[in-house]
Amino acid sequence: MSSALSVTDATFEEEVLNSDIPVLVDFWAPWCGPCRMVAPVVDEIANEYQGRVKVVKVNTDENSKVATDFGIRSIPTLMIFKGGQKVDILVGAVPKTKIEATLEQFL
Repeated sequence: MSSALSVTDATFEEEVLNSDIPVLVDFWAPWCGPCRMVAPVVDEIANEYQGRVKVVKVNTDENSKVATDFGIRSIPTLMIFKGGQKVDILVGAVPKTKIEATLEQFL
């Protein structure tokens, strides 16, 4: 079971855009190999940054509206939101150190 919260088209605004703390959003799909590679890293970050960063996952197969709204063209895509705004984006199976370095800029 993932440590990250599953978010849908219906809950995205409440969980991500209205969050009081920065949010790391993992856009993924079950059939995506690189998504499966980055998933354990995303879970580690969810545990290690608990209380400082909200970590959520959006299944792009089941939630195409959010994926379309944010122009997701390839997955995995990790987006960082702060104050309801997209502030950074990482595309592909990036290493944990890169994700952490990017997150630290917004804490």
